[in-house]
Amino acid sequence: MILALLVGGIAVVALVVVGLFAFGVRRRLIQRSGGTFDCSLRWNLPEPSSAEGSVDSSGKGWGYGIARYGGDRIEWFRVFSYAHRPRRVLDRSAIEVLGRREPAGEEELALLSDAVVLACLVRGTRLELAMSEDALTGFLAWLEAAPPGQRVNVA
Repeated sequence: MILALLVGGIAVVALVVVGLFAFGVRRRLIQRSGGTFDCSLRWNLPEPSSAEGSVDSSGKGWGYGIARYGGDRIEWFRVFSYAHRPRRVLDRSAIEVLGRREPAGEEELALLSDAVVLACLVRGTRLELAMSEDALTGFLAWLEAAPPGQRVNVA
């Protein structure tokens, strides 16, 4: 009986270690080509409820991830996933920046400590991206560096 518990415990620990190792390898493979940054994403938000444009600061719905520049698109990968494909792909020509703000309320706990929230509209879908100030500067520069003739709206 004790031997079975010992072997079962060792197997569980081994599976946890292999799982954590797989997360690390996946992250390195995503970052291998460069141009990545930590970026939380909240997808398909409802329209602001009041005339003042109040935001949902409950902290719910945020997904922690890694974003990677890929030509004229941003690929967003969940951190806690084994998938090799991006969860969301945002085309540069489809991104419209609506505004930026500091995290409020419970969002401060759900996001990284130095995050800035960027409200966007992508093909009629409202979303928010949260990233560091440095990543935000790079993201906005990437948006503004669109090829000639491409519509760019950066708030």
